[in-house]
Amino acid sequence: MTKKLIIAEKPSVAADIAKALGGFTKHDDYFESDTHVISSAVGHLLELSCPEEFEVKRGKWSFAHLPVIPPHFALKPIEKTESRLKVLNKLIKRKDVEALINACDAGREGELIFNYIAQHSKTTKPIQRLWLQSMTQGAIRDGFSRLRNGQEMQGLGDAAVCRSESDWLVGINGTRAMTAFNSKTGGFHLTTVGRVQTPTLAIVVEREKKIREFKPRDYWEVEASFAAKAGEYTGKWFDEGFKKEDDEHARADRLWEKARADAIRAATLGKPGIVSEEAKPETRLSPLLFDLTSLQREANARFGFSAKTTLSIAQALYEKHKVLTYPRTDSRCLPEDYLPTVKETLTILTGEGAGKGHDEVLLARYSPFAHQILARNWVLPNKRIFNNAKISDHFAIIPTPQAPKNLNEVEQKLYDFVVRRFLSVFFPAAEYMVTTRITRVEGQPFKTEGKVLVNPGWLAVHGKEGQEGTEGNLVAVDKDEKVKTEEVTVKANETKPPPRYSEATLLSAMEGAGKMVDDEELKAAMAGRGLGTPATRAQIIENLIGEQYMLREGRELIPTAKAFSLMTLLNGLGINELTQPELTGDWEWKLGRIEKGEFTRDEFMREIAEMTRHMVERAKTFDSDTIPGDFGVLTAKCPRCGGEIRETYKKFQCGGCDYSLWKIVAGRQFEPAEIDTLINEGQIGPLTGFRNKMGRTFAAAIKLNDEKLPEFDFGQDKADEANSEPVDFSGQTSLGKCPKCTGNVYDHGTSYVCEKSVGPDKSCDFRSGKIILQQPIDPAQMQKLLNDGKTDLLKEFVSNRTRRKFSAYLVAKDGKVGFEFEKKVAKPKAPAKKKAAEAE
Repeated sequence: MTKKLIIAEKPSVAADIAKALGGFTKHDDYFESDTHVISSAVGHLLELSCPEEFEVKRGKWSFAHLPVIPPHFALKPIEKTESRLKVLNKLIKRKDVEALINACDAGREGELIFNYIAQHSKTTKPIQRLWLQSMTQGAIRDGFSRLRNGQEMQGLGDAAVCRSESDWLVGINGTRAMTAFNSKTGGFHLTTVGRVQTPTLAIVVEREKKIREFKPRDYWEVEASFAAKAGEYTGKWFDEGFKKEDDEHARADRLWEKARADAIRAATLGKPGIVSEEAKPETRLSPLLFDLTSLQREANARFGFSAKTTLSIAQALYEKHKVLTYPRTDSRCLPEDYLPTVKETLTILTGEGAGKGHDEVLLARYSPFAHQILARNWVLPNKRIFNNAKISDHFAIIPTPQAPKNLNEVEQKLYDFVVRRFLSVFFPAAEYMVTTRITRVEGQPFKTEGKVLVNPGWLAVHGKEGQEGTEGNLVAVDKDEKVKTEEVTVKANETKPPPRYSEATLLSAMEGAGKMVDDEELKAAMAGRGLGTPATRAQIIENLIGEQYMLREGRELIPTAKAFSLMTLLNGLGINELTQPELTGDWEWKLGRIEKGEFTRDEFMREIAEMTRHMVERAKTFDSDTIPGDFGVLTAKCPRCGGEIRETYKKFQCGGCDYSLWKIVAGRQFEPAEIDTLINEGQIGPLTGFRNKMGRTFAAAIKLNDEKLPEFDFGQDKADEANSEPVDFSGQTSLGKCPKCTGNVYDHGTSYVCEKSVGPDKSCDFRSGKIILQQPIDPAQMQKLLNDGKTDLLKEFVSNRTRRKFSAYLVAKDGKVGFEFEKKVAKPKAPAKKKAAEAE
């Protein structure tokens, strides 16, 4: 009897399919029934590689063998999952297997994973496609009743391979070419670039440039306090004739001359004002349903979750718990035939028919709203919610008709976030009464605005009935009432630079890369396409942080000097393809057209190959000292000749002699301000971010030696161990008493040491590093530790094991420095409910 082989993307999905279809027997790596065999990959099992005959073993980091553009690609098994690939190959080649069913995730990457497995096995057996939006048992069975023909997925498959091959070509050639360029003058300086990664970095660097170049301007605002019969209210002066200007900082209520602000105050203080006002209703619709990018963006703003964390939680809620629909979507609408499923989901959210073991407390939050939607028949055809034209492969992220059970804290948070958005979209608009009051004093207008929430509508779902719109509720005035101007204040302020990107705002910028385009035709063509896809954007951000092009500080993403150096190099070489986001956005748009059969794979790959050749040729043309850039002059003078030191692409070079300092040392790039400090003071640090040859990070101070060249200073540890000369601490102030022997503790090299722990007569071994698990410990904190026994709460420790940040106090205990973790305050328990009899 012949059978069909179902290949899922992960073992858990294979198990879910076996459970949904029923009748399977479990074997070691697969399930089998009378009609089907089910097995799975474990994510990607194969990766692209250059065919053996075109790959260069030695000298691949030099220009001699670039560009590498093979006429075809080879597939190489990923070593750690090769055993799983062998299992699938064996199952595919079974004689009783007549056809394959691709049950990998419904998207570009899932298509690629399956296609590479099929290609590697060289199978010619027919293929069908299972396309799941939800992982509930009913959805799986429904999906199998509507299997697609494999040929229907040709466009998606071609786009997936194009994306994979173009990333390989640009990544391999670009990284090798830029690394070869940066390593010309000695050393090995790995410089990674990517088709999507580098234009994303360009967005962040451009914003940081604007912040650094920003020059604040002073402006003034005039506010007045008025006394009416019913009470006091305030108003702000504004220019009634204001028109939007090219100046992005201009506002109707801003004055650029203090004299004019003072003149308005002098003319209006103590004078009567005439009041007029207009009240009109205003409505505010609920936000649209979530797609992945909007969910990542808002979860970052609300909870501080990284984009990667949000995707990981959403994937678990989809795949493990089956309570959310497919998360890797770019749509914010539902199919037009989805009304019955929505009603089924709402019924589950009421708590009715939820089954045993579900989270009753969680469902109780949603029950009143779900009941209200169903009772009032608010689920109706509505193009804002149900719109086939705004759905590509997947629809918006919503809860499934599966009751939540055993969700952890972060899963509950994200599930709640999605469910409340889902419920609110069916509620009526929030209604406000907005009052605009103009008070004229000596011809000068002052505006006061009040906003009163009349009907909360969808805001009720978020518990905001009493929070929105109550502020600004104005005291009543009669028509044309005369009021007294009791106080007029001139407030000085200054314009602020644009904010740094957070993950939330960077995701928006990546999604809207097309909006940055000046060309109207290209802008229209790129509508809805940006840098990367919803599924890949989170990993792109993580890669940039991992390659030390960006730092994550709190919620801010800060580009490093290495990032600025890369942009300087690419712009200097004229490789605009990797610095202008709209060009890569255009490629993403073309990948979308390939999916629809409107553009060919061959055309796309020709363009990528041409770009690759151009990139390598430009890199071959220049030398490091000929790269143009916006380089400045150090404030410090040359320590050898007193000449002016200029920054170039790779060095800080004296113009009067041959003295120079490299910008990158041990994988870390120095900022100009750090070199200024090093030259002026002879030392700096300890600094973090250096990497040894094994790739491990380390911290060290830098000092200038007798030849005025920098060298690492790891403190006096080796000299101390050798019982060298006594150390003179007479010029220093003690930070406190040693917790081990009560001697004095001083700042010494890269450590804080007991005076009795150095020199030939050591009698104590107390020593504490200035950097502990990547957390700098400044002298004030060490002083606090020694005198009070405990530092402040320090928040930047990084675990060696998990690489995660954590917060802790440093404490002195038994003569050693250790950690004390912040105690979590237990929430007070709610008072026990009285029994009914007692209440009576």
